[in-house]
Amino acid sequence: MSLLQRVRWGVGLAIAAALLWAALAPLHYPTRERTFVFPHGAVPAEVSLTLGVRDVLLLRNRDAAPHVFGQVLVLPGHVFRLPFEQAGDYVYACDVAPGHAVTVRVANHPAPGWARLGWRLRVLAEAVRTLPIEGPEG
Repeated sequence: MSLLQRVRWGVGLAIAAALLWAALAPLHYPTRERTFVFPHGAVPAEVSLTLGVRDVLLLRNRDAAPHVFGQVLVLPGHVFRLPFEQAGDYVYACDVAPGHAVTVRVANHPAPGWARLGWRLRVLAEAVRTLPIEGPEG
């Protein structure tokens, strides 16, 4: 077996091991909270949560004005924790969101296997998509 074939087999086995780990390893986060910040600008129209992993929406108002989220008034500098116990789509009125509504999508805890692998890939894609883009300092 040539060196090139060994490298290909090694890379293939490493990729297979990583996919197997992603499909079967338990999900852990340092906190079950996902922060929703009221900035001076617009907020997202949709927030995704997962039961048992990240199922608490932490509303944080860093704006100078109070904001409404559903039936909750979040004063400037304050936080409010909104826990979720069932999967589903929840629509909340929000005075700074596009269309004045935010949809909170709560997914079930992904089972080991393809569901967990898909969940990890979606979380990775979302993290890459929402990375802040900064230019070089000059």
